[in-house]
Amino acid sequence: MESSELCFKPATELAGLIRSGQLSARETMEAHLAQIDRVNPAVNAIITYLPEQALEAASAADERFARGEECGPLHGLPVAHKDIISTAGIRTTYGSPLFKDNVPDKDAVIIERLKKGGAITLGKTNTPEFGAGSQTFNPLFGATLNPYDVTKTCGGSSGGAAVALACGMIPIADGSDTGGSLRNPASFCNVVGFRPSPGRVPLWPSEVAWFPISVQGPMARTVADVALMLTAIAGPDDRSPISLSDPGSLFGRDLARDFQGVKIAWSDDLGGLPVEPSVTAAINSQRQAFADLGCEIDDCSPDYSGADESFKVWRAWKFELRFREMLDKHRDQIKETVVWNVEEGRQLTGPQISRAELARTQLYQRLRVFMETYEYLVLPVSQTPPFDVNTPYLDTINGQPMATYIDWMKSCYYISATGLPSISVPCGFTPDGLPVGVQIVGRHNNDFGVLQLAHAFEQATQVWRRQPGVV
Repeated sequence: MESSELCFKPATELAGLIRSGQLSARETMEAHLAQIDRVNPAVNAIITYLPEQALEAASAADERFARGEECGPLHGLPVAHKDIISTAGIRTTYGSPLFKDNVPDKDAVIIERLKKGGAITLGKTNTPEFGAGSQTFNPLFGATLNPYDVTKTCGGSSGGAAVALACGMIPIADGSDTGGSLRNPASFCNVVGFRPSPGRVPLWPSEVAWFPISVQGPMARTVADVALMLTAIAGPDDRSPISLSDPGSLFGRDLARDFQGVKIAWSDDLGGLPVEPSVTAAINSQRQAFADLGCEIDDCSPDYSGADESFKVWRAWKFELRFREMLDKHRDQIKETVVWNVEEGRQLTGPQISRAELARTQLYQRLRVFMETYEYLVLPVSQTPPFDVNTPYLDTINGQPMATYIDWMKSCYYISATGLPSISVPCGFTPDGLPVGVQIVGRHNNDFGVLQLAHAFEQATQVWRRQPGVV
């Protein structure tokens, strides 16, 4: 098998080949390291690179397998970790000069579980400074480029992960999502990014253990690969008081399902958001694919009133909590948009926070009632296709001004505010050849159901198979 062919095999197939003895973990790692050496200089996705360590770990994995020791579901699969997720003994910079030499002494839960599942770390993936914003650039490592057009952004904040996947450098990746950071880069890079329900993948360490808006989760090239990864990283953990009790094995079931008569609410603008015509055209061009699956599709949208207010208030509250001391000591070394978000948090009042929480509760209850009729929402992931990599963030869409650096991502963060599971799946391309993802949103805690519809759509359309020109 050619090395490049191996690098684009789904993780499920790679794992099967390794378990059957047809492929070793070291052979798998060598192929992916060669791909990184060949392609990463053109896109800047992997920013802390550990080839020697990865090869040693792969050889050790092969020895354990030869001894007949029990191997996890991810045995032998290369993985890279987002540079804001804590990795013991491996530099974690958050994309900030303040942490350029930071080496944590403990792993985050998601890293612990990836290791226990048998995945082998080869490095870290690029992210915006402190993961703030959906455009991946920072003063330490520069920008990560979109492999479908290197003059465009790859999105963010899990941008390095999305690009590494799209370029065959890794078969699975971890990421995080507050306002779209698993979904937006997946949409921009023609891969899959899944925002699970809060608590599905326990988030630790965390300064705010009960905070439900920020999550960590999986990215991959196929939905089945995302499900495979969830078998290892999902499940309860006492360190996260909101962790869900379902075991990760829940995601090892067959994704196939009959969708005859399943009702979908279809909205190409979430009830009135500005969306670029090329995105709308790509989403609507696949409407028939859902109909062919048997879905009953209605053009309608729930009422998202309060989503903007509640998301922005809780985001600002968390920024103030996390960065207040850092801002006082090192304001001149922190990105302007992060400074702004901290200052917004400092200006919050008790009544503002209480109104935001009331709005979030009312939003959830409205969607709960709406989704008693509709099992899924189908929406754009992003309101725009990938834009110029030298533009930090968009200030207008379709001529409509964006009030802040995150407003262009309302199509994602409105869903974050609801707490519902959602996924970005490859959907199509603009006339310029830029990827567009479709967002599928499911009912409360029905993560597996979201994966089932996403898998059916992916299998019907096969858009994910289109590789970027850079490879």
